Amino acid sequence: MKANRGQIEKALDAPSADIRFFLLYGPDEAGSAALAKRLERAMGPEAERVDLDPRTLRDDPARLADEAASFSMFGDKRWVRINGMGEESLPALSALLEAEAAGNPVIATAGALKGTSKLLKLVLDSPAAMAFASYQPDAREAEQIAVAIAREGGLRLAPELAKRIVDLANGDRALMAGEIEKLTLYLDAAPDRPGDATSEALDALSADNPDADSAPLVNAVLGGDLRAMHRELGRLAEAGTAMAAVLRPLLTRAMLLANIRTSFDDSGRLDAAVEAAGKQVFWKEKGVVTRQVRLWDAHGIARVIQRLAQAERASRSGRGLGDLMVRHELLAIARQAARER
Repeated sequence: MKANRGQIEKALDAPSADIRFFLLYGPDEAGSAALAKRLERAMGPEAERVDLDPRTLRDDPARLADEAASFSMFGDKRWVRINGMGEESLPALSALLEAEAAGNPVIATAGALKGTSKLLKLVLDSPAAMAFASYQPDAREAEQIAVAIAREGGLRLAPELAKRIVDLANGDRALMAGEIEKLTLYLDAAPDRPGDATSEALDALSADNPDADSAPLVNAVLGGDLRAMHRELGRLAEAGTAMAAVLRPLLTRAMLLANIRTSFDDSGRLDAAVEAAGKQVFWKEKGVVTRQVRLWDAHGIARVIQRLAQAERASRSGRGLGDLMVRHELLAIARQAARER
């Protein structure tokens, strides 16, 4: 069955035998991961977690139903987690949903799935399964998420600072959590000794460079223009632009492409999908964005978002190795786009 946010959160916070399987999918993989954490908290720290991968399920379709029905050898609660689930797991999921008994909840995360996905259709049609798609939150939702993350760590975050963190992370939940974690440590805050975030502390930790003109690099990388990419990287290096600042606009564009691609896959009308994005697509960029959507299918752009988010985190861990990893990732993405041109 298809769930809204309230339904999926309630079901994950209090798992019952009625729902055997949870599918968390969509372009916002960090949002899916955050929801999966709710089930982990609900099961408790003593619960036994069984991790399965799609290849195992493909080679042994009966394994999933067996694990879901098995008892923990220690007598504790037990649950099953699958990351990166895809169509290859369809027989295994069918066996789970058709089994006489399950007992242990199963949760799986996936990237963006097409509307024609047989895996997704099976979940939506089953009363014993629940599916929820995560998309990049809008600005207001992202700010609320930032405030909630900070509160859990013992940090009081004013609205204007929440907005700055959202802008720094381009609304990516994982990156926002990283920024807030650094801020919490810097201010020595904790749930048992809450503190107030300050703009001075955020200034001290931020690698933001809003004046960087990164649009040519964004289009070069996601459009597969290797020569232009190397030229723009050289220009930005000469200007002393931090790689973290380069990656944020790339993430923003990639997430935009993911949302447009999902709409395009559902409707079959690319021009209408681009128009539906509204002001997110600057009128001069419509042609460029349209071409980029054609280059990247849903799985490909989801992988790009994942790689950029990993590179963003690496770039903040130390300029030397972090910057080298960023350049490697951008080259890999641009080469993939070039192959699709």
